[in-house]
Amino acid sequence: MCTRAIFVPFSEAVEPEMGPLMELGGVQYLFRFDKDDASSLEIPGEWPAPDLIRDFRSKGVSGLVVFTSGSTGKPKGILHDCDRLAKKFSEVRKAYRTLVFLLFDHFGGFNTMLSVLSFGGTIVVPDGRTPQQVARVVAEARVELLPVTPTLLNLMIASGAGTEYDLSSVELITYGTEVMPEATLKKVAALAPDARLQQTYGLSELGVLRSRSENSDSLWVKVGGAGFETRVVDDILYVRSESAMIGYLNAPSPFDEEGWMCTGDRVEQRGEYLRILGRESEEINVGGQKVFPAEVETALLEAGNIDDATVYGEAHKLMGAVVMARIKLHEPEDPTALRARLRKHCLARLAPYKVPVRFQITTDEQHSKRYKKQRPSAPTAPSET
Repeated sequence: MCTRAIFVPFSEAVEPEMGPLMELGGVQYLFRFDKDDASSLEIPGEWPAPDLIRDFRSKGVSGLVVFTSGSTGKPKGILHDCDRLAKKFSEVRKAYRTLVFLLFDHFGGFNTMLSVLSFGGTIVVPDGRTPQQVARVVAEARVELLPVTPTLLNLMIASGAGTEYDLSSVELITYGTEVMPEATLKKVAALAPDARLQQTYGLSELGVLRSRSENSDSLWVKVGGAGFETRVVDDILYVRSESAMIGYLNAPSPFDEEGWMCTGDRVEQRGEYLRILGRESEEINVGGQKVFPAEVETALLEAGNIDDATVYGEAHKLMGAVVMARIKLHEPEDPTALRARLRKHCLARLAPYKVPVRFQITTDEQHSKRYKKQRPSAPTAPSET
């Protein structure tokens, strides 16, 4: 940070998109590092810096630019003040041997790296991102802190990687970036009984809030801490943050006049604790009744012989939308019997309108390169059981 440069990290996952993203960020120099740590310098282009970056440079402080995934449209460039972000880590905390699974070019991965280095910990970088590769590196390097996504944890369980390797060194498992199905949380708690499980919460625009789970097998979490304020309006979480971004490079500010941002996350509230139900944009409105995918996915993951499940909505002329499910089986099963079994199982746990009307069996992965659940919005010609 002493150079007062503006850092724009990229990973191999976004190589095909780097040109437009570098132009958006006004990147002047591109440093590439190979697997042997050899580096090279390129001058990618003579792109003008966005107005926001030109104004920011006059402050003489270091910056960070990250990009949203662009799942609902063109990616947004997010500019942060690195000095402001680092302030959160001024208080000395325990140093862990930490596996870095979240990629550096998204805010969660950068936050993890900054945390480990600030507290004098050790960064452990896996040589791959499959469940088996992650579990093997955890065992070999005796990793103590494992910050991952719920999707990765579920796949570690489904693949058997969680029991194939010795994970007894892990003291703390943190999970975030998406809603954790309760069924997965229970399985992780059973798999690593000596580890503490902690839900994290943050947005690229706001930073990562301090969090404390009610207990390891609970989805109720207290979020906030120094530099953050939270409030709930009409069951939607709003956050005001001292470490909030400077702004978007290519979009209007999402903050109101008092600095509050609507996160879009619908929550339940119980005293100081919240339960994150899911993004408002992912709600399935079935005849006026709201369905949250994670609740239905939990029921399916408890049904037996289900390695993964993705629940989403599909437009319906009469109901507005209906619930659909893509499932990945552990062992082959008769499709007709499977559909009857899953419907019976779900009806015993869910209101009828929450039960999927169609089950699509797939062998495809149901997550992005960042191991976050991908929900199809309008699948074409699904194979029905």
